[in-house]
Amino acid sequence: NKRPPPSQPTQPLFIMVISTTNGYTPKNGGSSTTNGVGGMSEQDESERLSADLALFLSDPNLQSALADGSLDLSSYSSTINSELATLERECVALHRQAAPDIRVLREEMDVCDSILAGLHEMLLGFQADLSGLSGDIRQLQDQSRSLAVQVDNRRDAEEGIRLFLERIVVPPNLAHVICRGEVDALFLECVKDLEEKYAYVRLSEQNLNDPDCSDPGLVTSAGIPPASTVAGREMVEHLSKLRLQAVDRTRAYFLKVMKQLRRPKTHVRMIQSHALLKYEYLVDFLLVASPTIHSEIRNVYVESMSKTLYTLFRTYHKQLLLLDMRLATRVDLIAVEYAALRDTFSTKVNMRKRGDAFVLGDRAKVLDGAIAAEAGGDVAASIASTPINAHLALMNGDKYAYEMIFRSIMSHLIDTATNEYIFSRQFFKEYGQDDCWHSIFGKTLSLVLEQLENYLFNCHDAIAILLMIKLTHFYKRMVKARRIDKVMEPFLDRVTNLLWPRLKMVMDAHLRSIRGANPKKVGAGDIHAHLVSRRYAEFTCSILLILNRGRKATGESNVNGLTNNTPGKSDKPSHRGSAGDMLVNDLDVMVEEMVLLLKRLSDVHSTNKKRVIFMINNLDSIITIFKERRVSGKELNRFSELLVQQKELFVEEELLQTFSKMIAFIQQTEAHMSGISAPRGARGVAAPADVVNPEVVESLVHEFASNWKSGIEQINRNVLSYFSNFRNGMEILKQVLTQLLLYYTRFQDVIRKVWRGKPPSFCKDLVSTSVILAEIKKHALSI
Repeated sequence: NKRPPPSQPTQPLFIMVISTTNGYTPKNGGSSTTNGVGGMSEQDESERLSADLALFLSDPNLQSALADGSLDLSSYSSTINSELATLERECVALHRQAAPDIRVLREEMDVCDSILAGLHEMLLGFQADLSGLSGDIRQLQDQSRSLAVQVDNRRDAEEGIRLFLERIVVPPNLAHVICRGEVDALFLECVKDLEEKYAYVRLSEQNLNDPDCSDPGLVTSAGIPPASTVAGREMVEHLSKLRLQAVDRTRAYFLKVMKQLRRPKTHVRMIQSHALLKYEYLVDFLLVASPTIHSEIRNVYVESMSKTLYTLFRTYHKQLLLLDMRLATRVDLIAVEYAALRDTFSTKVNMRKRGDAFVLGDRAKVLDGAIAAEAGGDVAASIASTPINAHLALMNGDKYAYEMIFRSIMSHLIDTATNEYIFSRQFFKEYGQDDCWHSIFGKTLSLVLEQLENYLFNCHDAIAILLMIKLTHFYKRMVKARRIDKVMEPFLDRVTNLLWPRLKMVMDAHLRSIRGANPKKVGAGDIHAHLVSRRYAEFTCSILLILNRGRKATGESNVNGLTNNTPGKSDKPSHRGSAGDMLVNDLDVMVEEMVLLLKRLSDVHSTNKKRVIFMINNLDSIITIFKERRVSGKELNRFSELLVQQKELFVEEELLQTFSKMIAFIQQTEAHMSGISAPRGARGVAAPADVVNPEVVESLVHEFASNWKSGIEQINRNVLSYFSNFRNGMEILKQVLTQLLLYYTRFQDVIRKVWRGKPPSFCKDLVSTSVILAEIKKHALSI
């Protein structure tokens, strides 16, 4: 066996052999030796041997040598043993060389051991000393905790005594302010502090045991209540005297302020805001400290405000009455007597008396503020709805309808009532009670009702009354929105109960005037529109416009309890209420009475034509006013139907005046021809001589050919002179000329039916319908 060449590395093999020999020794002479303390079991030795073999075989050189069989294990083992012996000898030589150094090192280690032993003894001494110090520290800690507890206790005691003294001791400045200072914000704060001190010193054991006690920190002096302490009992007397002084000063202040409320031209709201509400706590203080004084102050305020408001509204109404223009009197009825329209010393009609009380005009603007307020508010409308400034209006010489005066009074009254309702509950804390407010406003409300009743006793203006009813319904919604309906709604109900009966009386007066009217009283006049017609139309339009003012677009009943009287909805159930239905029923009755009155007035005229013209002019006047006012309803439909009927009558009357012979011939001939029954299958009708007289027909043809143009011109002149409304006259003229053309067409049809075989010679003189139509168009274009 050859050794591996020198170029190959032998160190890994050497290392593996060393590890193998260190871990395992083969059996020698039947005995084995284990490496390590305590020995190893056979299983451990076998496992270690297997691991060494695996490590040995991991060398690639050994694997290749084992693979080709060139490795001699015995020679390789002897080589390893010789190398180990050489290394052992070298190690022994190195140990011999290092022996002096090892000895010196051993001596140094012994010195270190002696030094460490001294340090150990020293540390043990330190430990003993520290054990004594820890005991002292624990003692100091105990003393520190004890001192901290003592300090906390003393601080708590000092805080309790300080709070106790602050709650019972009266500072000099507090006593000075209450006894001699002005009643202002500082005085108010001092009274609050005084009440707190007085309430504190009166706390007893029973109060402290109360579960509702909200300030348990009031307990001081080891749980002794303030009323049981010597200082507390001593301070009760002093605080009571100071409290009585505060009551006296507060009473004097309120009496002084309330005296100012009775002065003329006093700004009540300013005094309430800056001199009373600012010190509302003093009222609560009086209620607790002296209920008798509180009752006195309340009674003085109620009496002062009651007199002030009564005087204010009495003066305000008196001034506003000077601005009333009095649009209607008892003689201002729809069917007024003709003599009432004349001046005392003249036979001429006073034009100022012809209809001012019946035209709505701008009077409906009194509702604009109410409607705008419901729709979301409008600055211009809110300015327009402000009460009238009586002094400024008197200086400027302004005049107003009474509904404006009524709105000013009611707006002012409701604003004042709202302010007083809020103030009395905030100032006197009488929530849920109405005695104070009713005591203040009782006389004023009675005064306003009396003033309204006195005015209505001599009021004949139905428009004003209806506008006031609408305003009253708006104020009912206003007080409900302001949450004062509990006190104001009964008053507004009484106002409504005054207005509706008076409106019914005025409506009945108008109805009686229409029923009792005759040509002798109201004046027969001529064929043109009568004053009664215009008055009726203006009055009815005004009533309907007021009823429909501000109604909702949904067509439901409006918020005033009065609905629109539009066509197509008259059959639906009413939601107006008894009073609104009564008014609408009166309007329905008035329509029929007005129609009967027009017929009575038309009977004065001698001819039927003039009667028809009179009816047309009056009906047209009524319809025109309805359309100008943009009012629709069953009233307009009724008069429109009558107008159509009267126009048809006029057309016949006008044509009979000029073409009576031809119209009579046509009607008679058509009636005669309709009575002749032709044989079945026969062609033509009876002979001309059996139906008509040819000479009569010829004369009618010649007469019409010579007179038709002059007849049309005469009709044109008549229509223009009969009807004052130009548009209505032109419509009637068209209707007359169209009917004339129809009559002439029927006349030609009669001639053609009679002479079917051979037309007579006079047929050449017939006027062509196209010529007549051209002439009619000429008149239409000239219109």
